[in-house]
Amino acid sequence: MKNGLIFSDYLVFVIYFVIVASYGIWIYRKKKHEQASTKDYFLAEGSLTWWAIGASLIASNISAEQFIGMSGEGFFVGIAVAAYEWVAAIALIIIAVWFIPIYLKNKIFTMPQFLTRRYNETVAMIMAVFWLFLYVFVNLTSILYLGTLAINGLAGGEYLHTIMLGLAIFSIFITLGGMKVIGYTDVIQVAVLIIGGLATTYMALTLVSEKFGLGKDAIAGFGALMKDAPDHFKMILEKPGPDAPQEYINKYLVLPGIAMYLAGQWIVNLNYWGCNQYITQRALGADLKTARTGILFAGMLKLMMPIIVMLPGIAAYVLHKNGHLPELTGGKDGAYSAILGYLPNGLKGLSIAALTAAIVASLAGKLNSISTIFTLDIYQKYMGKQSSEKKLVWVGRVTVAISMLVAVLFTWDDLLGIGGEGGFTFIQKYTGFISPGVFAMFILGMFWKRTTGAAAIAGVIAGFLLSVLFNNYAPGIFGNETLLYTAFPNGKGGYEIPFLICMGWSFFFTMVLMIGMSLAGPKVNPKAFILDKGMFKVETSTIVLIIMTFLILAALYAKFW
Repeated sequence: MKNGLIFSDYLVFVIYFVIVASYGIWIYRKKKHEQASTKDYFLAEGSLTWWAIGASLIASNISAEQFIGMSGEGFFVGIAVAAYEWVAAIALIIIAVWFIPIYLKNKIFTMPQFLTRRYNETVAMIMAVFWLFLYVFVNLTSILYLGTLAINGLAGGEYLHTIMLGLAIFSIFITLGGMKVIGYTDVIQVAVLIIGGLATTYMALTLVSEKFGLGKDAIAGFGALMKDAPDHFKMILEKPGPDAPQEYINKYLVLPGIAMYLAGQWIVNLNYWGCNQYITQRALGADLKTARTGILFAGMLKLMMPIIVMLPGIAAYVLHKNGHLPELTGGKDGAYSAILGYLPNGLKGLSIAALTAAIVASLAGKLNSISTIFTLDIYQKYMGKQSSEKKLVWVGRVTVAISMLVAVLFTWDDLLGIGGEGGFTFIQKYTGFISPGVFAMFILGMFWKRTTGAAAIAGVIAGFLLSVLFNNYAPGIFGNETLLYTAFPNGKGGYEIPFLICMGWSFFFTMVLMIGMSLAGPKVNPKAFILDKGMFKVETSTIVLIIMTFLILAALYAKFW
């Protein structure tokens, strides 16, 4: 293992930085005369192509959460964690066919705007504040922390805060140019991400092959992984029995077998991809055909993401188990960095560039969404109703800087305990506290005309409270074994219900509450959206992409079930 970086690594990284920065500046100057428009600054209205939308979706989604967190879960659990990526491909089909037409027909630019149009200002304000806190204190902080930790490990372990500041400044630089700059620089970012990520996976498999005496053969290395760790190549984990070891129970708590496909896995993905300003913002400025094609393109790319973000973690597990990776530190979240440490000079720089691309793209996308929600849904409505377009763009840029400053302050000494929770689980678990209520509110608001504003407010509050109940208190109140769930020992002296199961039941009871309340109201809510079958009609090319996605998924699940 080679510690630190040499000149060739720095050179590759500098080339990446110069290309992205130069392209961003060129896009900004080319469209500078349009930057006074809020819709252009926040949404790049009408200017992103389908491939730019798809690339931006992936670049914004794949970050340190996946590279470090999902690789860590690959190390710990195995291929079962790929469900997050592969179910996302189906979720994106649902979003493209049924969600996006509703947003575009009703000229929705932000998620709080959707809630205002469909429900009322109170619901929109509650959720705007919810989202701002979530994006700043869960997403920004975890992405920044995990990314800094990984790059610092590769750079020798002595530059934690310098790297943190560098990532923060780079992401602010990209974000200040607006969504157009973010969208088109994301095309470069995702190309670097995929090339660098695939190169890392190839080298990890080659390293396994060498250590097992099979020569330099990546395919042989993959075969060695399957042979040495067959338990890491099962998509569905069996429910733990009474004599199950604690390690296996901990795996099931994260990925509870077939049950998660009946509960939280769909809520996680449909809420993330369809009701999330951070993601949907990329498509809201385009026409329907462009938006749909871009979203489906992102879905196809999601199918290959486990190769990039998960396989290195499984490789690290096999190497570590056989004594070939003694350098692994920091638990499962150190798996990816430990693998990167074995890369040859130059390629290590490319991998750091890929990791940086993923981190910066996600931070920039998240910052833009924070800026959009605060500026258009809070500042413009309640503080600066008469503000000019130029003033609103300025407020958006100030919001970007302040949000990142807050994230840096909370990440500086890991005040939120992200490292102890495990990066990927930290994000999924704490996002899951509001996902059930939010998704119930959106799905009923879109497709059931009777849903009322009072039911929406009750749903948001109930979804959160039910999530807290199931995650923290249900075993103590109702017992460890009920008709609804089984709670398992968590190795810390208590019992836990798998959080994806908690999410499923929270969503179910929130839906029951909202439906019950809405039945007491008018048969058709006056603010209900008008839907017609023509909105959801898809072209032949779209159907072909959907069929291809399902065939690939069927083959993957048939192989690894």
